[in-house]
Amino acid sequence: MGIHEQAGQRAPAAMRIHVPRLVSAYYTDESAGGVSFGTSGHRGSSLKGTFNEAHIAATAQALCEHRRERGINGPLFMGFDTHALSEPAFRTALEVFAGNGLEVILNAGDEYTPTPVISFLILEHNRGRTDGWADGVVITPSHNPPEDGGFKYNPPHGGPADLDVTRWVQDRANQLMALGNEPVRRIFYPRARRSSAVSERDFVAPFVRGLGDVVDMEAIRGAGLHLGVDPMGGASVGFWGPIAEAYGLNLDVVNESVDPTFGFMTLDQDGKIRMDCSSPYAMAGLIALAERFDMAWGNDPDADRHGIVCPDGLMNPNHYLSVAIWYLLKQRPGWKSDLRIGKTLVSSSMIDRVVHGLGREVYEVPVGFKWFVDGLLRGVLAFGGEESAGAAFLRKDGSVWCTDKDGFSMGFLAAEILAVTERTPSEIYRETLVREYGEPYYRRSDGPITDEQKAVLASLTPETFGPERVAGKKVDQVMTRAPGNGADMGGLKVLLEDGSWFAVRPSGTEPKMKVYIESFGGSSLWERIHEEALQAVFGS
Repeated sequence: MGIHEQAGQRAPAAMRIHVPRLVSAYYTDESAGGVSFGTSGHRGSSLKGTFNEAHIAATAQALCEHRRERGINGPLFMGFDTHALSEPAFRTALEVFAGNGLEVILNAGDEYTPTPVISFLILEHNRGRTDGWADGVVITPSHNPPEDGGFKYNPPHGGPADLDVTRWVQDRANQLMALGNEPVRRIFYPRARRSSAVSERDFVAPFVRGLGDVVDMEAIRGAGLHLGVDPMGGASVGFWGPIAEAYGLNLDVVNESVDPTFGFMTLDQDGKIRMDCSSPYAMAGLIALAERFDMAWGNDPDADRHGIVCPDGLMNPNHYLSVAIWYLLKQRPGWKSDLRIGKTLVSSSMIDRVVHGLGREVYEVPVGFKWFVDGLLRGVLAFGGEESAGAAFLRKDGSVWCTDKDGFSMGFLAAEILAVTERTPSEIYRETLVREYGEPYYRRSDGPITDEQKAVLASLTPETFGPERVAGKKVDQVMTRAPGNGADMGGLKVLLEDGSWFAVRPSGTEPKMKVYIESFGGSSLWERIHEEALQAVFGS
């Protein structure tokens, strides 16, 4: 897919969503399709009939029934982000939760709540318990465009729900919708808020205190670093001030605006407003300010992703993951020596080289942070990271911190790396990792996908992949399952003889195809692989 002519430029007024129309459609338009959980919950738009009141009421009721079936009888921590559809969906879900008698805990003052904060609160509540376990819901479509809404569920393990859970909730929600949602138990919102089962709590202070157990804030403060943060109009906006004050940091929030149209954004690669902090186009605003700061970063609206901006620009997410892992394995003496490093199949093989070079093992899984949850929870994975700029790691003492992606700790880790090594993560990547392990050229290409192509990807096996060579390189291995846990990757990955590889899979959150390519022959080999990859997979 090419670069839109307005990519990286401020979104024109004509492109901004009509918020009253969007919210009205949530309450009045008919549903067009049922509930469908992808890699990060159910997402859609009221303007397309894929995210409206019926979807959320049914999903919330299904979740209540799931909790009863699983014996989950503790509180449910609930938050929402700054997308226009998030607060209407929050109100609908709370009406249903209260109608079912659930104990629900909200952030004080109806303040926005990032995803990693919900994960942290769940784990803190459940620590050492054998009963009364908590779980949580975040109403967010993450980095998706302003017209989208999303509903994410985190069970008592604190991380994204497993496939068996999401499938159960999805199927039951669709049964309820087919019945016109008549079985849904629901009470009017003002009454729900007055319910004795619904309470408020300060979510900010405990999370802020906990960050010091994960990142060396003293080193950051001692180095006197000037830090810059762009919340990208998201749920983290109210957290940075308390963090800076608690740890005595010189931290500037470059944009404190909360605008449901996200009209302050620069357009992404495809010309859409998308709060993707791994995209140089969406991050153009902060990149333009990079030289003002020793280290800066951006977070998407629910703060589960990070985009690291050094004075020389935005880091490739894979480069930063590689440096973060390299640093943590050297600078965490409290971690056990047998901890493994989790990565997804479509993350850079530089990670494999770094991990093996430090005498550790890689745990490679399909796309989706849910695959890292158990390992982080049990303390057998030191780190879990995705190529899409989402990661989490253990506390300094080796205990679990967060079992969902955490943009806060990954941002402050970049500052810790600079404070301790006196080199930026980008300098470490170029001067240390590339010199020791070689220089891969990694890029993802997105494009449309047809139902036929989805069917082909779903049916492929290593045996049915035909070509013996791609881009002149011998095919060494074809994978449709992850070596770490044997799970189906939802597409395939092809390894070539020189270490280059490509992978093809449908997006779990948007209607498009993702093609990941890493070349050890520079951009020219990348282009050759790109030209031949789809033909090799689909045969035309």
